[in-house]
Amino acid sequence: MRPPLSVRTTTVLFDLDDTLFDHTATSRAALAASTAALPQLQQVAFEPLYQRCSELLEELHLQVLSGRYTPQEARLLRFQRLVASYQIAATDAEIDQFIHLQQTHYHRLHRPVTGAVALLKALKPQYRIGIVTNNHTLEQEDKLRFLGMDRLVDALITSEEVGVAKPDPRIFQVALQRLDSLPEETALVGDNWHVDVVGALGVGIRPLWLNRFGAPRPLALVEEVSSFEPLASVMQTIAGSRQTV
Repeated sequence: MRPPLSVRTTTVLFDLDDTLFDHTATSRAALAASTAALPQLQQVAFEPLYQRCSELLEELHLQVLSGRYTPQEARLLRFQRLVASYQIAATDAEIDQFIHLQQTHYHRLHRPVTGAVALLKALKPQYRIGIVTNNHTLEQEDKLRFLGMDRLVDALITSEEVGVAKPDPRIFQVALQRLDSLPEETALVGDNWHVDVVGALGVGIRPLWLNRFGAPRPLALVEEVSSFEPLASVMQTIAGSRQTV
């Protein structure tokens, strides 16, 4: 019987938000800085306030991706519902100011996930690198430029461009085509179990779960890292290999 052959990883796909771009830390800092526009919110405990804001963002983001709302409409609804959750009577002008401050601080406070830039720089000479993200193209391009990652990425594939969102197989297939890669020689690094890990498995891509917050791992066979540091260890895990017969 012929011994199994080892397939070398040539391509690495990444999610963007909360994988390379630290959306959680940026959102928390922006929300904390924005409450000055509505003094009533400063009386609310920050943690439940942030959790409620995150829940609304997740709910409305899906509706933006489906085309039900524009990003601007969803943003207005999110903050209207946020203040309503705390029975805060805010005028339209106050909500507009709150939204303006939140957006300003969010862009100003963009930050990468710790170790992400160093990882991309280390991978760049050896691998093709792609981003597969459920979001709007211009917004994600802006993040990559701001963080200095745009020159380290070979292809950006967004749900807006493809017309479907992860975990739909088609968005991963577009990424493979764009990077001229086969599933068995590709790894995907992402923080969301359902859209990243399950999506990658569905098309034969090897997933690596970025589990920064210590959630339980549903499948033991899926490799995970809790951080992009130390770099050498993460590089070794990404390199990996598969056995084919």
